[in-house]
Amino acid sequence: MKSRYPILVLLLWMTSLSFGQDRPNIILIFTDDQGYADVGANGQVSDIKTPNLDLLAKNGARMTSGYVTAPQCIPSRAGLLTGRYQQRFGLDHNGLIPLPLSETLIAERMQKAGYVTGMTGKWHLDPNHQSNEWIVENLPELNHKKKYLPEDIPFEKKIPYMSSNRGFDKTFQGYGTNFWATYTLDGDEIEAQWIKQEGYRLDVQTDATVEFIKKNSDKPFFYYLSYFAPHVPLEATKKYLDRFPEDMPVRRRYCLAMMSAIDDGVGKIKQTLREMGVEENTIIFFISDNGAPLKITMEDKPISFKGGAWDGSLNTPWVGEKGMLSEGGIRVPFIINWPKGIPGGQVYDKPVISLDVAATCVALAGLGTVDELDGVNLIPYLNGEKKEDPHEAIYWRFWGQQAVRMGNYKFLKAGDTEYLFDVSTSEHENKNLIQEYPEMAKTMRKSLMDWDSELKNPVSPFGEIGNENEWYEHYFKN
Repeated sequence: MKSRYPILVLLLWMTSLSFGQDRPNIILIFTDDQGYADVGANGQVSDIKTPNLDLLAKNGARMTSGYVTAPQCIPSRAGLLTGRYQQRFGLDHNGLIPLPLSETLIAERMQKAGYVTGMTGKWHLDPNHQSNEWIVENLPELNHKKKYLPEDIPFEKKIPYMSSNRGFDKTFQGYGTNFWATYTLDGDEIEAQWIKQEGYRLDVQTDATVEFIKKNSDKPFFYYLSYFAPHVPLEATKKYLDRFPEDMPVRRRYCLAMMSAIDDGVGKIKQTLREMGVEENTIIFFISDNGAPLKITMEDKPISFKGGAWDGSLNTPWVGEKGMLSEGGIRVPFIINWPKGIPGGQVYDKPVISLDVAATCVALAGLGTVDELDGVNLIPYLNGEKKEDPHEAIYWRFWGQQAVRMGNYKFLKAGDTEYLFDVSTSEHENKNLIQEYPEMAKTMRKSLMDWDSELKNPVSPFGEIGNENEWYEHYFKN
C-alpha cells in the first residue's frame, strides 16, 4: 500500500494540472413557470421586488434574448441538463418518457472533471404516471389500464433515474416537505432515502444549497438549484406576503411573494459564497424553465384552487404563454454572474439558449469542446473575445409548432399557419412580415426542416396543431 500511495498523489496532481488550478464553482438556478417580466432588472413591471437578482444582473450579464428549449417543464429540463436538444432522444414534451439513462448529464461530466456535484428542488425527470411511452415499454402489465395513477409506478423502477444516480453526489431532491436526500440540513451525510423536512418549500431549497456550499467550498463544485416557484400550487408565508399590498389580484400577490422568497435565497447564497471566500470565482446562472401560464384570461382563481391556473407571473412584453413557441413561452429571465470571469453591467441582446449552460460548464471545467453538445461556451462572447452571434440558428419543435430564430428574425409555424417576425423590434410578434420577406421565410423554413430531419422522430410535413390552436386564435388574431 505504501509503495502505491505516491503514485496516487502524482496522478491526482497531474489531473489537477490538466484541468487547471483556478476553475470556477458553478451554481445553476432554474425557476419554474416564471415569466420574463418578473425580474426587476428586466424593467417591465413596477410591482416586482427582486433586489438581489437585480444586483446579480447589474454585476453580471443580463441576456435579453435568452431562451429555453421548450415551453414546458420536462423537455426544458432535459435540454438544460444534457446540453442537447431533447428531441434528439425523443423527449419532445411531457407525457412520453423520462430522461433516458443513455444521456449524459452536466453533473456527470463535471464529476469526471473532479467537481463535487449537488442539487435540490424539482427534478421531474424520473418515470411518472404520465410517461406513457415508457410505461408501455417497461410496464406491460399495466397496458390494460386506460389511465395510469402515480402509485402504478414502482419506486424501484424510478431509482435509476433519480438525481442521486444521474451524476449528483449530494442530493436534496423534492418539492415540499418530502425529499430524496443524501444529506440533511444539519450537515449529516446519509444513504439516499426519503426524509421529512418541515418548512416553507423555497426556504428549504435555499437552505439545502447553503449547506452544500458550506460543506464543499474547499473544492470546485457544481450545484443545481431547481426552485419550485412560482409554479402552482401557490404557497407563501406571511413574511413574504407582507411585502406586498392586498389590493391586487391574489394570485399576483402570491407570485410576487414567492419571487421575493427566491430573491432572498439568492442573497443568502451570495452571502454564503462571500463568507466562504469563493464569491469572486463562482459563476451563477439564473434562468426560468419556460414562460408563465397565463391561461389567456389570467383569471384570479382562489388560492385554494390547486389545479392548473394562472400562477400570477407575467410574460410582458412578449406575446403568448407557457405551451407556445411564441416569445412568451420560451423567452425567459436569463442572467449570468461571474465577478472574476466576465465584466459586469452587460446587457447582451444576441440570442442564447439554455443549451449553452452545459457547453459553458464543461469548458470552464477544463473538458474542452464536447461535439455532441448543441450549445456553445458563452464566456468568450461575454468577455469580448468573440464579437459574432453565438448561434447561426436556434430551433424549437413542440406539439404542432415549430420555430427557428436566425439573427433578429424568427420563423414560426403553428399548424398550417406561418409567421415571420423581427423579434428585435418593439413590434416583435405583433407584426407578421412573411408577405414582405418570402425568400427569408423560405430559407428559414428549409433550415428548420433540415434540423427536424436530424431528430429521433422527424416530422415531415410539420405536425398538426392541436389544443394550442385556442392560444394562437387569441394571441395572433390580428
